[in-house]
Amino acid sequence: MVQSTRPDVGRPDPDALLAAFQRENAGRLKVFVGAAPGVGKTYAMLQGARRLKEEGLDVVIGLVETHGRAETSALVEGLEVLPRRMVEYHGRAIAEFDLDAALARKPALIIVDELAHTNAPESRHPKRWQDVQELLAAGIDVWTALNIQHLESLADVVSRISGVVVRETVPDRVLQQANDVVLVDITPDELIQRLHEGKVYVPETARRATQNFFTPGNLTALRELALRRTADRVDDQMVDILRQKAIEGPWGASERLLACVGPDEVSERVVRRASQLATSLNAAWTAVYIEPIGQEGDARKAVQIAKTFSLAERLGGDTMRLQGSNYPDEILRLARRENVTQIVLGQSRAGGWRRLIGRSLADALMRQAGTIEIHVVPYEAPEHSAWPKFNLKLSSKGLGVELSAALASVACAVGVGEVLTALLRLPNLSMIFLTAVLFSGGLYGTRAAVLASFASFIAYNFFFIEPIYTFTVAQPQELFALLIFLVVAVLTGSLAGRVRDQRESVIKNAQVMQSLYDYSRKLSGASSVDDVLWAAAAHMHAVFGRRIVFLVADGDDLQIRAAWPPDAQLDAAALTAARWAQQKNEPAGWGTGTLPRVEYQFRPLVAARGPIAVCGFEPQSPDQPISAEDERALTAILDQTAIALDRALLAREAVKAATMTENEKVRDALLASLSHDLRTPLAGIAGAATSLRALGDKMSAAERLELLTSIEDETARLSRFVANLLDMSRIEAGNLKVNRDLVDVADVVRGAVERSRKAFPKQPVRVSLAPDLPFVRGDDRLLEQVLFNLLDNAHKYSGDSGVIVHGRKEGADVVLSVTDEGPGVKSTDLERIFEKFYRGGRSDGRMPGTGLGLSICRGLIEAMGGTIVAQSPAVKRRGTRIVIRLPGAQAKQLEMRPAS
Repeated sequence: MVQSTRPDVGRPDPDALLAAFQRENAGRLKVFVGAAPGVGKTYAMLQGARRLKEEGLDVVIGLVETHGRAETSALVEGLEVLPRRMVEYHGRAIAEFDLDAALARKPALIIVDELAHTNAPESRHPKRWQDVQELLAAGIDVWTALNIQHLESLADVVSRISGVVVRETVPDRVLQQANDVVLVDITPDELIQRLHEGKVYVPETARRATQNFFTPGNLTALRELALRRTADRVDDQMVDILRQKAIEGPWGASERLLACVGPDEVSERVVRRASQLATSLNAAWTAVYIEPIGQEGDARKAVQIAKTFSLAERLGGDTMRLQGSNYPDEILRLARRENVTQIVLGQSRAGGWRRLIGRSLADALMRQAGTIEIHVVPYEAPEHSAWPKFNLKLSSKGLGVELSAALASVACAVGVGEVLTALLRLPNLSMIFLTAVLFSGGLYGTRAAVLASFASFIAYNFFFIEPIYTFTVAQPQELFALLIFLVVAVLTGSLAGRVRDQRESVIKNAQVMQSLYDYSRKLSGASSVDDVLWAAAAHMHAVFGRRIVFLVADGDDLQIRAAWPPDAQLDAAALTAARWAQQKNEPAGWGTGTLPRVEYQFRPLVAARGPIAVCGFEPQSPDQPISAEDERALTAILDQTAIALDRALLAREAVKAATMTENEKVRDALLASLSHDLRTPLAGIAGAATSLRALGDKMSAAERLELLTSIEDETARLSRFVANLLDMSRIEAGNLKVNRDLVDVADVVRGAVERSRKAFPKQPVRVSLAPDLPFVRGDDRLLEQVLFNLLDNAHKYSGDSGVIVHGRKEGADVVLSVTDEGPGVKSTDLERIFEKFYRGGRSDGRMPGTGLGLSICRGLIEAMGGTIVAQSPAVKRRGTRIVIRLPGAQAKQLEMRPAS
């Protein structure tokens, strides 16, 4: 073992110990981090807080934003909530976190949500995270929540990913100083499903969110950022522990290596070095081999590559083969696509001249790699080595470049000819000039080859045909040979240029085919219309680099369903061109005969049923038509998109058809159930009436009274059943009219309880109402009906233990609860009990209801702007509690209350 000579080895880091000591004297900060709103940060935070409260810890809620989510609101109940501080801003009252009240209360743990929030003007601190720091300095533990996009270092990254500007940020040091970081994570599909179910935003906001920010691509990118940043925080905590305990060793995270290999012996050393680096960094790595395009297979090289790949796989790496001609570009393109942070390659065997002109692979990578680290493994030349071939790829940039290249190649030919003439007496030097022509054609194409041919004709005549240094030709045969040389030079140069052009075309076509293949794979995994359109928009933007929009018919109008960038908008003229493309099934906009001044060109996506969508794309140059290659690629992409879109629509229709079939079955079952529910009370009424008519004079007074009571009960039951059906139909049709009067909740509760006592005299009801219950805006008749339905439902399952009705004020809301001590409801059925015709549990022996009561209650409460949820167990590990939350009326509304 090698002993270190450093004097401080084995001693804990004093800075780390001091930081740990300072954290022990301050409050502990726990941050719940999520990729986006709605993943459940506040829910997880409140669940943990309730658990600590049950264990006896002093827990207080300083501020929690439930955003109207019923599940989150239910967790707040039973926890102490500090009143908010009201601040006047531009004539509007804003409820803010009361920092002074929290410091005066000084609980063991306080919950402060929305860490990135900006406080109202004239607050002590401009940002809420500064309030949290003051609480921590006072020795109070704080739990808070944060979305990853609000970290200051990631705000620009998130803006580029999602197209949404992040305005409220938190310094990264706040997360770095947190004692605990909890990642609350769900998949993008689950989050989008929660959004559609209304568990994140109200329906209209949710629809806009799914079209802009909450897309699968954005959510996946944000999720990766959250996972990486949380892993970095855990890594930092481990490093702090290592420093405190004087343990040496780097603990890297989120590194990825790329090993560039080839058919040579040095590649095995590259693979081993990459494996060593990956092991030390705890990183993933890949070995890649770029096969030259158009090069014939070599058995020896194939064996060497297979041997190298086998070694890489044994050492734990992945392997990949690519085709390309420009090695640096291909390697860097792959590195940026795979988020590679370090590249390992062997030292080039290029000679001094190639190093001087910068054509070695290592030099080219280091010039273009940017922030990617480059590791070069030294090359040890064996005794017998073959010089590697290299690929020189240059591109034509115009007539000036081509003419310069042609003149330079001819000048080189003249120089070589002069040297050879001085050393040897050669009768003909035309082959040297043909070489210059071929060189120009091979590198720059046909036009450069023709220019080199004529330049060679002139130079050959001037420098090497007698009389030299003149354009005169003394011998006729020399003139004939010179003309033949010009013809041959033009032909060979043209052929060389055509070969070069065809090679470029083949490479580009191969890239287009690979792009289409990748796109088809993306579409194969897209199951919905939005997934197909977003995949198409992102792919077309990546291929053409311009703005892309996709529009789908929504009724009589077209709506943007996908766009890149996501915030792209269309003006009135562009929308008119899009409608024309859809209605006439022909292109419109730029470059067409219809509205050619529009910035976009719109093309219909046509399936067997006709146009199903419209694609709008911005041209590369408004002054130039679309090239043939781009036209072919565009047509292929749109055809694939139309097929995938048609498939998604057919799948949706198939699901809809299956749903309709299932609904038919449910309807038949419901009709059978309803007929039974109607016949039961009618049979009871008919039987009692028949008995009274036939045997009334022979019955005692008590027996007649019992039959009459039975008729009244069954009539009331039938009346409630019909009323519930009518209310349910009005709610579903949207025809329910709800008054917006000021309602005294206490009076409504007492009325419903009195009605319940008359209907169920044997069932006790206990009422507990806070004296300061505010008024609410709503319909007193409907609210009383809701409470009566809840009491009726509770009586069926409470037995002899009775029902408890409780009312209190919570913030600006009024919270009412109806609790029974029956067997309770399974946790999986807490949402199902609000579904239509759902009946479950064991009742008190009475006939089960229709299953409409709780469904009607939810519809009526939501129509009045409130929420209703179920909780179970409620009391002593049994029973069920139904909680209603209604917004209280504002003070100004109370002043406007009409006189009765």
